[in-house]
Amino acid sequence: MIKKLLIANRGEIAVRIIRSAKELGIKTVAVYSDADKNALHVREADEAVWVGANESQESYLRVDRILEAAKKTGAEAIHPGYGFLSEKEAFAESVQKAGLIFVGPEPEQIRRMGDKVEARAWISELGVPIVPGTGALQDIDQAEKEVDALLKSRPDFCFPLLVKASGGGGGKGMRIVKKREELRQALERAQSEAQKAFNNPVIFVERYIEEPRHIEVQVLGDGESAIHLFERECSLQRRHQKVFEEAPSPSLNSSARQKMLDVSVQAVTKMGYRSAGTLEFIVSPDDDFYFLEMNTRIQVEHPVTEAITGVDLIAEQLRIASGEKLRFKQEDIQVRGHAIEARLYAEDPDRQFLPQPGKLQFLRFPPYAGIRVDSGVESPEVITPFYDPMIAKVISWAPERSQAVAKMKQFLQKTQIEGLVTNRAFLIEVCETEYFKTGRYHTGILENPNWRREPLIPAEIYALACLREHLQTQSFESTRPLSAWQTMERST
Repeated sequence: MIKKLLIANRGEIAVRIIRSAKELGIKTVAVYSDADKNALHVREADEAVWVGANESQESYLRVDRILEAAKKTGAEAIHPGYGFLSEKEAFAESVQKAGLIFVGPEPEQIRRMGDKVEARAWISELGVPIVPGTGALQDIDQAEKEVDALLKSRPDFCFPLLVKASGGGGGKGMRIVKKREELRQALERAQSEAQKAFNNPVIFVERYIEEPRHIEVQVLGDGESAIHLFERECSLQRRHQKVFEEAPSPSLNSSARQKMLDVSVQAVTKMGYRSAGTLEFIVSPDDDFYFLEMNTRIQVEHPVTEAITGVDLIAEQLRIASGEKLRFKQEDIQVRGHAIEARLYAEDPDRQFLPQPGKLQFLRFPPYAGIRVDSGVESPEVITPFYDPMIAKVISWAPERSQAVAKMKQFLQKTQIEGLVTNRAFLIEVCETEYFKTGRYHTGILENPNWRREPLIPAEIYALACLREHLQTQSFESTRPLSAWQTMERST
């Protein structure tokens, strides 16, 4: 077993990794920037090393300083968490070249899955269905010709289409094309955005599945064998960022579920995958599913899988990285109850979910059975503008889904937060919607301005009501005798 681990991350995921490592008897090393010198993950670790200034480019993305910190403290292994360097094959290679253990898959697997075009081709060879689409595109004229050829030759490749960046994610470099006349402009804009965001102009085009669901399968592999830990429903999103996740999916039929689980295990077994990973799928209203991408790291939403299976995914990553084989057979993994995760952020839902950094004056979570809170902050503490403004992940578990939903809503209602604008009220409102209660929703539902239980009253109506009240008040006051103060004011 690894004896000392450096966590190349911050916030709640760093705290989460530290706690699992300590349970395995592993000493931990945190890294921190100027902004995080008093952060919770620094206090939780056995040792902490400063790696740079506030900006992530000068701290958490500095490979040289992270490797130096590992060398200085005698850490044998590095866990990247999620985000930052977690899916950078160059970082994984640097860790291995330094004689350290990278807690994750092989660099080549990270590279191949990081390029969406190559990932599609590779995963298709492994027997996983993919959305009908093009290969890598760079020249716009050639791209138009290839799309036109596919439109003529493949009935399942039809409008609407989706232009996507090969090297990115999070909705950047994506454009929906509803008709042929929009194609060229969409290609040009997606390519320009991809170049700016990812320094990679390569794009591709695939069929756009309308009202899709986003479902992902958690896998574990030891390089020789692999298992799944069932699926997660991640369809409730805003601007391509997840809001709620749950396990198991409340909407997937049993046949589609089993096929999705089976092809996922077959694929990671054939590729000799070693560590935790997630295959993400887009699912049509008819339960046809297609590969979207593979995340070669631990996911933000991994706690819901832990809640229904009882498996500590971080601990299993560390065991596999230490050279152990999988401790579980597929039949050992069973679903127990239902779990839902909500992401609590310092952000303003009424202002396009803009981050709201500042001082978190007071934070108190109520004691609730069946609720897990993963957080990297304690009050009073500053939520800085330099990183993701997550306050906590709230995970609700219950024997039945309806109970988990009710428990989540009650917990959020009784959570006390002062000093910052947060999305807490927004999360509560989502819990009250009919589509969330029934588990029938898709990735675009929160983009609809009428997603709430009742349509919002237009701002114009509010304005007219205020004007009416103001005019009535002015009319009423004008019949009253003037006060001494008003008389004096008028005389001056």
